[in-house]
Amino acid sequence: MAEHGKTDNGTEKPGGESTFTVVVAAVANLGIAVAKAVAGVISGSSAMLSEAAHSVADTVTELLLLTALKRSGKPADATHPLGHGPERYIWAMLASVATFVGGAVFSVYDGVHTLTHGEELGNPLVSYIVLAVAFLLEGYSLRTGVKQVRAEAARLGAPVGRYFRLTPDTAVKAVVMEDSAALAGLLLAAAGLFLGRLTGSAVWDGLASVLIGLLLAYVAWVLGRSNAQLLIGRAVPAQMGEGVREELLSVPHIADVIELTTLIQGPDEVLVAAKIDFRDVASAAEVEWACEQAEAQLRERYPAVARVYLDPTPRRGRRRPAAAGG
Repeated sequence: MAEHGKTDNGTEKPGGESTFTVVVAAVANLGIAVAKAVAGVISGSSAMLSEAAHSVADTVTELLLLTALKRSGKPADATHPLGHGPERYIWAMLASVATFVGGAVFSVYDGVHTLTHGEELGNPLVSYIVLAVAFLLEGYSLRTGVKQVRAEAARLGAPVGRYFRLTPDTAVKAVVMEDSAALAGLLLAAAGLFLGRLTGSAVWDGLASVLIGLLLAYVAWVLGRSNAQLLIGRAVPAQMGEGVREELLSVPHIADVIELTTLIQGPDEVLVAAKIDFRDVASAAEVEWACEQAEAQLRERYPAVARVYLDPTPRRGRRRPAAAGG
Protein backbone atom coordinates (compact mmCIF):
# COMPACT_ATOMS: atom_id res chain seq x y z
CA MET A 1 0.00 0.00 0.00
CA ALA A 2 1.23 3.46 -0.77
CA GLU A 3 2.56 5.69 1.98
CA HIS A 4 -0.11 7.73 3.75
CA GLY A 5 -0.64 11.06 2.02
CA LYS A 6 0.86 10.01 -1.32
CA THR A 7 -0.04 7.55 -4.01
CA ASP A 8 2.50 5.33 -5.73
CA ASN A 9 2.92 7.90 -8.49
CA GLY A 10 3.60 10.68 -5.99
CA THR A 11 0.28 12.53 -6.26
CA GLU A 12 -1.72 13.53 -3.24
CA LYS A 13 -4.11 11.02 -1.79
CA PRO A 14 -7.53 12.07 -0.49
CA GLY A 15 -6.16 12.13 3.06
CA GLY A 16 -3.86 15.05 2.25
CA GLU A 17 -6.65 16.98 0.56
CA SER A 18 -8.93 16.29 3.54
CA THR A 19 -6.35 17.79 5.90
CA PHE A 20 -6.10 20.96 3.80
CA THR A 21 -9.90 21.25 3.65
CA VAL A 22 -10.23 20.89 7.43
CA VAL A 23 -7.40 23.37 8.15
CA VAL A 24 -9.04 25.99 5.91
CA ALA A 25 -12.34 25.52 7.73
CA ALA A 26 -10.70 25.67 11.18
CA VAL A 27 -8.83 28.92 10.48
CA ALA A 28 -11.93 30.54 9.01
CA ASN A 29 -14.17 29.50 11.92
CA LEU A 30 -11.75 30.63 14.62
CA GLY A 31 -11.63 34.19 13.32
CA ILE A 32 -15.36 34.24 12.66
CA ALA A 33 -16.17 33.05 16.19
CA VAL A 34 -14.32 35.97 17.81
CA ALA A 35 -15.90 38.52 15.48
CA LYS A 36 -19.41 37.15 16.03
CA ALA A 37 -19.01 37.16 19.81
CA VAL A 38 -17.91 40.82 19.80
CA ALA A 39 -20.76 41.77 17.45
CA GLY A 40 -23.25 39.84 19.57
CA VAL A 41 -22.24 41.68 22.74
CA ILE A 42 -22.37 45.08 21.00
CA SER A 43 -25.74 44.49 19.29
CA GLY A 44 -27.31 42.47 22.12
CA SER A 45 -28.46 39.90 19.56
CA SER A 46 -29.05 36.34 20.77
CA ALA A 47 -28.89 35.14 17.16
CA MET A 48 -25.37 36.61 16.84
CA LEU A 49 -24.31 34.98 20.11
CA SER A 50 -25.78 31.71 18.82
CA GLU A 51 -23.75 32.13 15.66
CA ALA A 52 -20.65 32.73 17.79
CA ALA A 53 -21.35 29.48 19.64
CA HIS A 54 -21.90 27.84 16.26
CA SER A 55 -18.45 28.96 15.05
CA VAL A 56 -16.78 27.91 18.32
CA ALA A 57 -18.38 24.47 17.98
CA ASP A 58 -17.21 24.28 14.36
CA THR A 59 -13.66 25.20 15.39
CA VAL A 60 -13.61 22.47 18.05
CA THR A 61 -15.05 20.09 15.48
CA GLU A 62 -12.28 20.85 13.01
CA LEU A 63 -9.60 20.35 15.69
CA LEU A 64 -11.09 16.94 16.47
CA LEU A 65 -11.18 16.11 12.77
CA LEU A 66 -7.51 17.06 12.41
CA THR A 67 -6.75 14.72 15.31
CA ALA A 68 -8.75 12.02 13.54
CA LEU A 69 -6.82 12.47 10.30
CA LYS A 70 -3.45 12.37 12.07
CA ARG A 71 -4.13 9.36 14.30
CA SER A 72 -5.87 7.30 11.63
CA GLY A 73 -2.82 7.67 9.39
CA LYS A 74 -0.55 5.75 11.75
CA PRO A 75 0.81 2.58 10.10
CA ALA A 76 -0.18 -0.94 11.13
CA ASP A 77 1.85 -2.55 13.91
CA ALA A 78 1.89 -5.74 15.96
CA THR A 79 -0.81 -4.44 18.31
CA HIS A 80 -3.01 -3.08 15.51
CA PRO A 81 -2.34 -5.38 12.52
CA LEU A 82 -5.12 -3.81 10.44
CA GLY A 83 -3.94 -0.27 11.03
CA HIS A 84 -5.62 2.66 12.77
CA GLY A 85 -8.03 3.72 10.02
CA PRO A 86 -11.27 3.29 12.02
CA GLU A 87 -9.93 5.60 14.75
CA ARG A 88 -10.86 8.58 12.59
CA TYR A 89 -14.53 7.72 13.08
CA ILE A 90 -14.21 7.81 16.87
CA TRP A 91 -12.84 11.35 16.76
CA ALA A 92 -15.33 12.34 14.07
CA MET A 93 -18.11 11.04 16.33
CA LEU A 94 -16.80 13.25 19.14
CA ALA A 95 -16.81 16.14 16.66
CA SER A 96 -20.52 15.62 15.96
CA VAL A 97 -21.18 15.61 19.72
CA ALA A 98 -19.26 18.91 20.00
CA THR A 99 -21.45 20.38 17.27
CA PHE A 100 -24.58 19.33 19.14
CA VAL A 101 -23.54 20.36 22.65
CA GLY A 102 -21.46 23.42 21.78
CA GLY A 103 -23.71 24.82 19.08
CA ALA A 104 -27.22 23.38 19.03
CA VAL A 105 -27.93 23.25 22.77
CA PHE A 106 -26.59 26.75 23.44
CA SER A 107 -28.42 28.25 20.47
CA VAL A 108 -31.79 26.74 21.40
CA TYR A 109 -31.36 27.72 25.06
CA ASP A 110 -30.38 31.30 24.21
CA GLY A 111 -33.22 31.60 21.72
CA VAL A 112 -35.82 30.32 24.18
CA HIS A 113 -34.45 32.67 26.85
CA THR A 114 -34.84 35.62 24.47
CA LEU A 115 -38.38 34.57 23.54
CA THR A 116 -39.43 34.31 27.19
CA HIS A 117 -37.46 37.21 28.73
CA GLY A 118 -36.86 39.55 25.79
CA GLU A 119 -33.61 41.43 25.11
CA GLU A 120 -32.30 44.94 24.57
CA LEU A 121 -31.39 45.39 20.90
CA GLY A 122 -28.33 47.55 20.29
CA ASN A 123 -26.74 48.88 17.12
CA PRO A 124 -26.84 46.08 14.51
CA LEU A 125 -24.35 47.72 12.11
CA VAL A 126 -21.34 45.82 13.48
CA SER A 127 -23.32 42.56 13.29
CA TYR A 128 -24.19 43.15 9.64
CA ILE A 129 -20.54 43.77 8.79
CA VAL A 130 -19.42 40.65 10.66
CA LEU A 131 -22.14 38.57 9.00
CA ALA A 132 -21.05 39.77 5.56
CA VAL A 133 -17.37 38.98 6.18
CA ALA A 134 -18.28 35.62 7.75
CA PHE A 135 -20.41 34.76 4.74
CA LEU A 136 -17.44 35.31 2.43
CA LEU A 137 -15.07 33.25 4.61
CA GLU A 138 -17.55 30.42 5.11
CA GLY A 139 -18.28 30.48 1.40
CA TYR A 140 -14.59 30.05 0.58
CA SER A 141 -14.28 27.18 3.06
CA LEU A 142 -17.38 25.53 1.61
CA ARG A 143 -16.00 25.98 -1.91
CA THR A 144 -12.82 24.13 -0.87
CA GLY A 145 -14.82 21.21 0.53
CA VAL A 146 -17.21 21.00 -2.42
CA LYS A 147 -14.26 21.10 -4.83
CA GLN A 148 -12.74 18.07 -3.13
CA VAL A 149 -16.06 16.21 -3.10
CA ARG A 150 -16.53 16.81 -6.83
CA ALA A 151 -12.96 15.77 -7.61
CA GLU A 152 -13.28 12.53 -5.64
CA ALA A 153 -16.67 11.76 -7.17
CA ALA A 154 -15.22 12.30 -10.67
CA ARG A 155 -12.20 10.12 -9.85
CA LEU A 156 -14.49 7.29 -8.79
CA GLY A 157 -16.99 7.86 -11.60
CA ALA A 158 -19.87 8.34 -9.15
CA PRO A 159 -22.62 10.97 -9.05
CA VAL A 160 -21.68 13.78 -6.66
CA GLY A 161 -24.81 13.38 -4.52
CA ARG A 162 -24.36 9.63 -4.14
CA TYR A 163 -20.66 9.98 -3.36
CA PHE A 164 -21.35 12.62 -0.71
CA ARG A 165 -24.03 10.49 0.93
CA LEU A 166 -21.92 7.32 1.06
CA THR A 167 -18.37 8.67 1.34
CA PRO A 168 -16.32 7.21 4.20
CA ASP A 169 -14.32 10.45 4.31
CA THR A 170 -16.44 11.91 7.10
CA ALA A 171 -13.94 14.73 7.71
CA VAL A 172 -14.77 16.36 4.39
CA LYS A 173 -18.45 15.50 4.80
CA ALA A 174 -18.42 17.28 8.16
CA VAL A 175 -16.76 20.40 6.72
CA VAL A 176 -19.22 20.63 3.82
CA MET A 177 -22.28 20.10 6.02
CA GLU A 178 -21.10 22.46 8.75
CA ASP A 179 -20.15 25.19 6.29
CA SER A 180 -23.52 24.81 4.55
CA ALA A 181 -25.24 25.06 7.92
CA ALA A 182 -23.06 28.07 8.75
CA LEU A 183 -24.16 29.93 5.62
CA ALA A 184 -27.81 29.14 6.38
CA GLY A 185 -27.27 30.23 9.99
CA LEU A 186 -25.77 33.54 8.86
CA LEU A 187 -28.85 34.22 6.74
CA LEU A 188 -31.12 33.35 9.68
CA ALA A 189 -29.16 35.64 12.00
CA ALA A 190 -29.32 38.49 9.48
CA ALA A 191 -33.06 37.97 9.05
CA GLY A 192 -33.56 37.95 12.83
CA LEU A 193 -31.59 41.16 13.22
CA PHE A 194 -33.41 42.91 10.37
CA LEU A 195 -36.91 41.89 11.45
CA GLY A 196 -36.14 42.68 15.07
CA ARG A 197 -34.95 46.16 14.10
CA LEU A 198 -37.92 46.63 11.76
CA THR A 199 -40.59 45.61 14.29
CA GLY A 200 -38.83 46.55 17.51
CA SER A 201 -39.51 43.04 18.82
CA ALA A 202 -36.86 40.60 20.05
CA VAL A 203 -39.09 37.67 19.09
CA TRP A 204 -37.57 37.45 15.62
CA ASP A 205 -34.04 37.37 16.97
CA GLY A 206 -34.94 34.65 19.47
CA LEU A 207 -36.71 32.64 16.78
CA ALA A 208 -33.65 32.89 14.53
CA SER A 209 -31.49 31.59 17.38
CA VAL A 210 -33.79 28.59 17.92
CA LEU A 211 -33.79 27.78 14.20
CA ILE A 212 -29.98 27.94 14.13
CA GLY A 213 -29.89 25.48 17.02
CA LEU A 214 -32.28 23.06 15.31
CA LEU A 215 -30.22 23.26 12.13
CA LEU A 216 -27.07 22.37 14.07
CA ALA A 217 -28.85 19.52 15.82
CA TYR A 218 -29.79 18.07 12.42
CA VAL A 219 -26.19 18.35 11.14
CA ALA A 220 -24.88 16.68 14.31
CA TRP A 221 -27.41 13.84 13.93
CA VAL A 222 -26.52 13.17 10.28
CA LEU A 223 -22.77 13.19 10.97
CA GLY A 224 -23.17 11.10 14.12
CA ARG A 225 -25.19 8.48 12.25
CA SER A 226 -22.63 8.30 9.41
CA ASN A 227 -19.75 7.78 11.82
CA ALA A 228 -21.70 5.25 13.88
CA GLN A 229 -22.35 3.13 10.77
CA LEU A 230 -18.66 3.15 9.89
CA LEU A 231 -17.62 2.34 13.45
CA ILE A 232 -19.99 -0.63 13.55
CA GLY A 233 -18.61 -1.80 10.22
CA ARG A 234 -20.08 -0.86 6.85
CA ALA A 235 -19.67 -2.75 3.61
CA VAL A 236 -18.75 -1.03 0.36
CA PRO A 237 -21.64 0.16 -1.85
CA ALA A 238 -23.50 -2.62 -3.68
CA GLN A 239 -22.13 -1.57 -7.08
CA MET A 240 -18.53 -1.84 -5.86
CA GLY A 241 -19.32 -5.15 -4.17
CA GLU A 242 -20.56 -6.55 -7.48
CA GLY A 243 -17.42 -5.24 -9.16
CA VAL A 244 -15.25 -7.05 -6.60
CA ARG A 245 -17.15 -10.30 -7.22
CA GLU A 246 -16.82 -9.77 -10.98
CA GLU A 247 -13.04 -9.33 -10.72
CA LEU A 248 -12.66 -12.46 -8.60
CA LEU A 249 -14.68 -14.58 -11.03
CA SER A 250 -12.58 -13.33 -13.95
CA VAL A 251 -9.43 -14.92 -12.49
CA PRO A 252 -8.49 -18.32 -14.00
CA HIS A 253 -9.00 -21.32 -11.67
CA ILE A 254 -11.67 -19.51 -9.58
CA ALA A 255 -14.96 -21.33 -10.14
CA ASP A 256 -17.23 -19.48 -7.70
CA VAL A 257 -17.33 -16.88 -4.94
CA ILE A 258 -19.24 -18.63 -2.18
CA GLU A 259 -19.18 -15.80 0.33
CA LEU A 260 -17.93 -12.22 -0.01
CA THR A 261 -17.33 -9.80 2.86
CA THR A 262 -16.14 -6.21 2.43
CA LEU A 263 -15.39 -3.72 5.19
CA ILE A 264 -14.62 -0.01 5.00
CA GLN A 265 -11.75 0.82 7.36
CA GLY A 266 -11.09 4.34 6.08
CA PRO A 267 -11.56 6.58 3.02
CA ASP A 268 -8.78 4.75 1.20
CA GLU A 269 -8.78 1.47 3.15
CA VAL A 270 -11.11 -1.38 2.19
CA LEU A 271 -10.76 -4.97 3.37
CA VAL A 272 -11.97 -7.80 1.11
CA ALA A 273 -12.44 -11.34 2.45
CA ALA A 274 -13.98 -14.15 0.44
CA LYS A 275 -14.58 -17.90 0.51
CA ILE A 276 -13.51 -19.11 -2.92
CA ASP A 277 -14.32 -22.36 -4.72
CA PHE A 278 -11.33 -23.16 -6.92
CA ARG A 279 -11.54 -25.54 -9.87
CA ASP A 280 -10.93 -29.15 -8.90
CA VAL A 281 -8.19 -29.57 -11.48
CA ALA A 282 -6.19 -26.59 -10.14
CA SER A 283 -2.89 -27.48 -8.51
CA ALA A 284 -1.65 -25.88 -5.29
CA ALA A 285 0.66 -23.64 -7.28
CA GLU A 286 -2.19 -22.53 -9.55
CA VAL A 287 -4.36 -21.73 -6.52
CA GLU A 288 -1.55 -19.61 -5.08
CA TRP A 289 -1.09 -17.85 -8.43
CA ALA A 290 -4.85 -17.23 -8.68
CA CYS A 291 -4.88 -15.61 -5.22
CA GLU A 292 -2.04 -13.26 -6.21
CA GLN A 293 -3.73 -12.44 -9.51
CA ALA A 294 -7.05 -11.73 -7.80
CA GLU A 295 -5.43 -9.32 -5.36
CA ALA A 296 -3.56 -7.52 -8.14
CA GLN A 297 -6.72 -7.12 -10.23
CA LEU A 298 -8.75 -5.83 -7.30
CA ARG A 299 -6.15 -3.24 -6.38
CA GLU A 300 -5.81 -2.10 -9.96
CA ARG A 301 -9.56 -1.57 -10.35
CA TYR A 302 -10.13 -0.29 -6.81
CA PRO A 303 -7.01 1.43 -5.38
CA ALA A 304 -8.76 1.73 -2.00
CA VAL A 305 -8.56 -2.05 -1.53
CA ALA A 306 -5.80 -2.37 1.05
CA ARG A 307 -6.17 -6.00 2.19
CA VAL A 308 -7.41 -9.12 0.42
CA TYR A 309 -7.98 -12.46 2.19
CA LEU A 310 -9.13 -15.45 0.13
CA ASP A 311 -10.14 -18.75 1.74
CA PRO A 312 -10.26 -21.87 -0.50
CA THR A 313 -13.64 -23.45 0.31
CA PRO A 314 -15.51 -26.26 -1.51
CA ARG A 315 -19.15 -25.74 -2.45
CA ARG A 316 -21.68 -27.37 -0.15
CA GLY A 317 -22.67 -30.86 -1.13
CA ARG A 318 -19.35 -31.66 -2.73
CA ARG A 319 -17.93 -34.92 -1.43
CA ARG A 320 -14.60 -34.84 0.32
CA PRO A 321 -11.94 -36.64 -1.75
CA ALA A 322 -10.83 -39.96 -0.35
CA ALA A 323 -7.43 -40.13 1.32
CA ALA A 324 -4.63 -41.67 -0.71
CA GLY A 325 -4.34 -45.41 -0.08
CA GLY A 326 -7.86 -45.56 1.34
